[in-house]
Amino acid sequence: MASSVVRPLQPGIYAPIPTFFAPETEDLDLQSFSSHVIRLAKAGVRPLLSGSMGEAHHLSHAERATLIKTARRALDDAGFTSIPIIAGTGAGSTRETIQLSIEAAEAGADYAIVICSGYFAGALVGNKKALKAFWSEVAEKSPIPVIIYNYPGASGGIDLDSDLITELATESPNIAGVKLTCGNVGKLTRITATVSDPSFATLHPRKNPYAPFLVLGGFTDFILPSAFVDAHGAITGLANVAPYAIEKLFELSEKSKKDLSLLPEAQRLQGIIARADFTIAKASIAGTKFLLEKLYGYGGKPRKPLPPIEADAAAALWEHPHTVELVRLERELSGKL
Repeated sequence: MASSVVRPLQPGIYAPIPTFFAPETEDLDLQSFSSHVIRLAKAGVRPLLSGSMGEAHHLSHAERATLIKTARRALDDAGFTSIPIIAGTGAGSTRETIQLSIEAAEAGADYAIVICSGYFAGALVGNKKALKAFWSEVAEKSPIPVIIYNYPGASGGIDLDSDLITELATESPNIAGVKLTCGNVGKLTRITATVSDPSFATLHPRKNPYAPFLVLGGFTDFILPSAFVDAHGAITGLANVAPYAIEKLFELSEKSKKDLSLLPEAQRLQGIIARADFTIAKASIAGTKFLLEKLYGYGGKPRKPLPPIEADAAAALWEHPHTVELVRLERELSGKL
């Protein structure tokens, strides 16, 4: 049953939560999963489940629902009843994407985030009509608001331009934002110029008044410049590793717009975090899980056929100056030196 509790979609930092697996059976490790969701919530970071980092393509429908129910229970039990859950529901067809969105809502998700499958990218890349129809139909039939997930690297090169995303924002009232893992800051700026204008909410009201259209980066290396064009934060895998540091960067970036004396410190944090994001992102899911194992004692390996990180690459990642600097910052800000 979907919850009747109102959990607004707000600007800030969201983390695509990894899915943890038992080492021998590859069954869901729900204890580690719950612990991680709460660890991030305590730092002010909100969860996104069954995304790219969560190995969504390795999960059954039932497992996706289990993760949502487990996260909701863990958050509620820890007193985080107002933190929303975003669930990845993108699938191979429009039909299955809608079905996953319905199932996510029934399991307790508050919002869906949807990527277009790249399996038939040859027919979809550049086909504005088909791509617009996909997100429009999903948003119309989903019982919860939908966030567009633009990630060319995971969708066969499908890359929505700012005009199409802005059209979807203005014409589909159940679309509540976009995650730009294309990393295109110019695109972010153009979209934000429309949706963050004070007139947008009046001219294009959302179906759910608690779900404004948010423009969110997919990396942490442009959180500060994003703030100055009135974007809304980021959904970023690095927030799994350094939630306090990235939440602090977002906070300083927002405050810097009104108090420029805070800008140098925001710039310092942005430099540390951007360098770490560049280095750690190249190690992908396996690298993030390795770092979580080193830092927090859980992480494990991806589900097959995705390979674990090689031992020499893992050692190099842990010892890399960019990683060392980020870990030092995270420990300082979390009070765990």
